[in-house]
Amino acid sequence: MARLVVVSFRLGGTDGVAIEAAKWIAALESLGHEVSTVAGEGVADVLVPGLAIDAANPPSFQELNAALEGYDLAIVENLASLPLNVPARDVLYEVLDGRATLFHHHDLPWQREHLAHLEGPRHAEHWHHVTINELSRRQLEERGIAAVTLMNSFDCDPPSGSRLATRRALGIGATTMVLLPTRAIPRKNVDAALALAASLDAVLWLLGPSEDGFGPELEELLNGSSVDVRRGLDDEMSIHDAYAACDLVVMPSTWEGFGNPVLESVTHRRPLAVYPYPVAREIEAYGFDFFALEDVEGIKAYLRDPDDRLLATNLEVARRHFNVANLGRRLSAVLEMAHIV
Repeated sequence: MARLVVVSFRLGGTDGVAIEAAKWIAALESLGHEVSTVAGEGVADVLVPGLAIDAANPPSFQELNAALEGYDLAIVENLASLPLNVPARDVLYEVLDGRATLFHHHDLPWQREHLAHLEGPRHAEHWHHVTINELSRRQLEERGIAAVTLMNSFDCDPPSGSRLATRRALGIGATTMVLLPTRAIPRKNVDAALALAASLDAVLWLLGPSEDGFGPELEELLNGSSVDVRRGLDDEMSIHDAYAACDLVVMPSTWEGFGNPVLESVTHRRPLAVYPYPVAREIEAYGFDFFALEDVEGIKAYLRDPDDRLLATNLEVARRHFNVANLGRRLSAVLEMAHIV
């Protein structure tokens, strides 16, 4: 078995990259590989602060080389995909030159308007590339980089949350509740979630914080809406409680590299209303049955008379194509591509 090292801006948190990296690490260890971690911040075997997104200075070649020395394969989680710390990325490229490396691309710079002018991923001998959607794979191919697609994986039998206790804690009662399980930033399209909740006469639960300077605009949106809004998770609550407590999940984002709440709504057996961002269309093409964001009458009809067959069918599609139980087998094929067995 091989010695592998996972390197990222941050690990051990609740952001999508950290969550998916943790799934990869568990699957690789289940295959018998030894996996170590290196990150700029968060929870890792080795912390190299210069790798963090907002680091004042990048790590030196010597510091990063020492952290990544002696491994059969380095797995880079987004640090060379989205140029949020360009000096650190450039040191990383220098350290990994000539070494077996697998770049796990969650986001690409041209997919974010404010980063589109920056350089995308590079390729060199012994480097391999995995994307989390077909759109990114095609876009890399157009730029001369071959990659394979390995979409995110999910626990298809997640823990059951407490619907009644959570709704009681939120003071919801029997009112319809719509869950927006994302952060609040411009591309998350919070105003569309508010509009849907208003049309359903529902409470909206926004789980994530406002980021990227969106706080003042979010407060303006909330103050200008008649919708009753709940914010965040109490310490006693889990994400499973949030899904259990809601009647509908809404995913109004105009862009996501993947959009984990789409599959989380399925595995938690909740109906989903979604804006057709590009990767959502890729996901839906597997055979899922989701509501369009504007299909208010269809959503109202479902909420009046829920159809468990829709939820069961969606879950079966997830089991076939997105099951984390199959991630080890899928990763084995990727490691073979990198000549790691």
